[in-house]
Parts: sequence; structure tokens; C-alpha cells
Amino acid sequence: MPARAAFLLLVLAAAATGCRADRQGATHRSDTAELAAREQRLSLKLSNVADSDTTTPLARWIMPRDLGEISGLALTPDGRLLAHDDEQGRVTVIDPRRGVTLKHFWIGQSVRADFEGITVADGTIYLITSNGKLFEFREGADGDHVRYAVHDTHLGAECEFEGVAFDSATKTLLLACKNVAQKQLRDHLVLYRWNPRTSDAPRDAMIKVPLQKIVGASGWKGFHPSDLTVDPVSGNYVMVAGPEHGLLEITPAGEVVRARSLPGQHHRAEGIAITRDGLLMVSDEASNSVPAVITLYRWRPAARAATTTVAP
Repeated sequence: MPARAAFLLLVLAAAATGCRADRQGATHRSDTAELAAREQRLSLKLSNVADSDTTTPLARWIMPRDLGEISGLALTPDGRLLAHDDEQGRVTVIDPRRGVTLKHFWIGQSVRADFEGITVADGTIYLITSNGKLFEFREGADGDHVRYAVHDTHLGAECEFEGVAFDSATKTLLLACKNVAQKQLRDHLVLYRWNPRTSDAPRDAMIKVPLQKIVGASGWKGFHPSDLTVDPVSGNYVMVAGPEHGLLEITPAGEVVRARSLPGQHHRAEGIAITRDGLLMVSDEASNSVPAVITLYRWRPAARAATTTVAP
């Protein structure tokens, strides 16, 4: 090939590469600007103290297909959102104010179990299985397989668990029973307190709330928690129940603060988290042709020592 022709080909190739790089750079800048605009719009909505609407979604983030079985939610101290899959030990870290995934990491190499909840306790992460086993580990980098330890609460014969949260006031993990096995407690909502320092869940640490105080005028036949969290402002325990499409808030003493239907449309509510600045997040697993989503609402904290009330 003549030298001049070869030179022209190199120039054309370089120009084409430069065009592709420019287009990719423009796309990246556009995406970054849109994500920043998302966060700004959300912050403006939250800062509007005159807006007391807690039923209209502030944002709705559609999750990637590989997060179709998104289940429990938990917030890290710096405001990131942790989510987990139902059957594999994978944790996804999400930016909840922009609606994007930041990274994934795994516990162990190929751990599979019926995972039903996640929480963060003083820098340590816990996943709970339906039979009451707690997997303890630390956050990993993107793509990491982290080391873990397993604690058996020996409560699997008493409850089918679905949901775990950390109560910083008592330094205990709260374990929510979706289905109670003990006949004498089947007409109660049951939570256990489990001490991660002593690996103990004494029976006197059980929280029992009669279902009649919960269902009230709601028309529910029961209440089966899908997940729970601790309101960082009031210290109350807040639960979501997919089967009942319900939201329940109780004090640490077990007094019912509010029991009402979930706002909006939730086809399979599985996870819940609340931020200190008044943001309620509810996750739904994918169902048929409906993708998994995380929906954000305004949250109004109740007083810690609220009087027992039941609202539909």
C-alpha cells in the first residue's frame, strides 16, 4: 500500500475513534446530569414542609432484571441502600436518591438459602433466613466474595421468619415472625429480640401484640410481616406486610401506633426502609410482566410514646 494511502487510513481511523469517544463522553455527561437532576428533584420535594402528602410516590425506581427477586432492604450509616436476593447470598448496594445500583458482592462462593431480611448493626451486616439462621459479614467491594459466620437462633421451629432490623437503643436484632408455629401465639404478632453479642434470644425478650389490636377496622384477617425497620427519629418499629398490603407501626413496648393500607400500588411488597430526613422506601419483587421496583414516599414520624390508635 502506498505510504500516502496508509497515512490517510490512519487519519480516518483516528477520526472515527475520536467521534465514538465524543459520543460516549456526551452520553456519560447526559446520564450524570439526569441522575443529579433526579436527586435535586427529590430533595426539593422533601424540603417542602408544607406538603403533608404521604400517599403519593415521590419517586419510583425500576430495578434491573437481575434484581427481580429483590427482598429485604437496609440503610447504611452513609445513606446507601442494601438489598438482597431471595435465594442467593448476593447483596446489591443502591443509591436510593438516584435510583441506580452501585455494586454487588456475595457472601462466600455460592451460598444459597431462603434469605428473608437484611440489616446493618454497628458496621456489621446480617442476613436472616426463614428458619432463623443469621449470616454475619462485612461489606465487600464490587464483585467480592466476603467471609461470613452463621448463627443459629434455634427459633426456626417456633417461627417462619421474614424480616430483621437493628434497634440501636437496645443493641439487639429484631426478628419478625411471618407465620407463628406456637398454637398459643397464633393470634399474635410476634417479634424476637436477639443479642448479637451473646447470640441469645431469651423468651422474655419476645414482643407479642394481639392481632385484634392490629386488624381493627382494616378488615385484615391477620398481619404477616414481609420486612421491618426502625424509624430513626421515633425509635418505633415499622413493618410492611405484602399479603395484607399493609403498613404497621408499633412502639418498642408493643403498643400499636398506626395500622393502615400501603399507599399506592404494590403488587408484591417485600422490603422497607426509612431515612432520618423522612423518606419511606418500599420494594416490590417482580411479578409476571411487572418489574421489581423501589417506591419512595414522604414519611411522617410518630411520637415514641404515642397512644394506641388503629386507623384503616
